[in-house]
Amino acid sequence: MLPALFLSHGSPLHALDAGAAGEVWAQLAQSISAPTAVLMVTAHWETNLPMLSGNERPDMIYDFGGFPDALYSIKYSAPGAPAVALQALALLKLAGITAAIDDCRGFDHGTWVPLLKMYPEADVPIVQLSVQPSLGPAHHYRVGRALAALREQNVLIVGSGHLTHNLRDWFAGGGKLGEKNYAHEFQSWMFEHIKARDRDALLAYRDAAPHAVRAHPSEEHLLPLFVVLGAAGTDYHVERKFSGFVGDVLAMDAYIFS
Repeated sequence: MLPALFLSHGSPLHALDAGAAGEVWAQLAQSISAPTAVLMVTAHWETNLPMLSGNERPDMIYDFGGFPDALYSIKYSAPGAPAVALQALALLKLAGITAAIDDCRGFDHGTWVPLLKMYPEADVPIVQLSVQPSLGPAHHYRVGRALAALREQNVLIVGSGHLTHNLRDWFAGGGKLGEKNYAHEFQSWMFEHIKARDRDALLAYRDAAPHAVRAHPSEEHLLPLFVVLGAAGTDYHVERKFSGFVGDVLAMDAYIFS
């Protein structure tokens, strides 16, 4: 059975230079068996109910502005995996979760930034799964539990988000705003409770974790982690493969659950 991954994907610039984080993404892909497909839970696709991409030949989505021209010429030409999308849809419906397939959805940068490093040959079919910010962590955990069976079918489940994601603090200089270590404290709390398999505390992180609202003024970048936690089951082993920061406030944690 394949593991499940959570990656903090960084800014679109990581497609040009992902540094040490990109090296870890590549190493993670090389360390596991080649998947039949990747199911990518992306923070950059927000919907009211779970949506799966069913496009056989997904286009690129450049969902950002003001970046170097080189970013807008990047192509990631991996095929879609409509059959896997149908399998995932059936599993969600079996769990009583209303979901649907979008046959037109292309690859957003939450998907193609890490995949450029993980599978640079673009030879692994990709299905994207959206997040529902209005429904919270428990809903996403339930989605992950429903999709866990895909791991036994050689589908690699990857959550692409960010362990902390306060862009206002990042643009303003991070630690200069006071509470310099708030993102580090949140990062430590999350990892300790993930290691402890403390599901109840994690699902209640908004109230339980230090500086949770500041670490995530909105939740979309953390919700992929809860899908991965659900897919990992209740008896997982977790390793943190990367824990660097961008600007002292954007935690770039990468986890593998087995």
